[in-house]
Amino acid sequence: MERIEIRTARRVELVEITEQIQRVLNKAKVKEGICFIFCPHTTAGLTINENADPSVRQDIIDTLIRLVPENAGYAHAEGNADSHLKSSLLGSSLTVFVQNGLLVLGTWQGIYFCEGDGPRAREVWVKVLEG
Repeated sequence: MERIEIRTARRVELVEITEQIQRVLNKAKVKEGICFIFCPHTTAGLTINENADPSVRQDIIDTLIRLVPENAGYAHAEGNADSHLKSSLLGSSLTVFVQNGLLVLGTWQGIYFCEGDGPRAREVWVKVLEG
């Protein structure tokens, strides 16, 4: 298992990590298999989405903020209840096929770390299985 370090700059942010995941895959030298990507944080998540047009990333952020506003009278008193909800909506793990030593993604797809309670230093854990 490899750990990828991520430093976020804003409270809610999507950071593309596709290249970092591919570097882990290159280091593992796995040609065919599965790549598991896990976010060990309860206020952040992962998603695969378009990486060609940055406006899509902003639309996702804006929609998450609109759907789950920061101060909406939540019972959780730490001030980050919205971040926990955003994390649950996005999910904490991804599975991506590996073929010919490359992540198998659609033409316009990228892998994103989704910050919900930044700025922070974060990690994503990556495990590549051959087969």
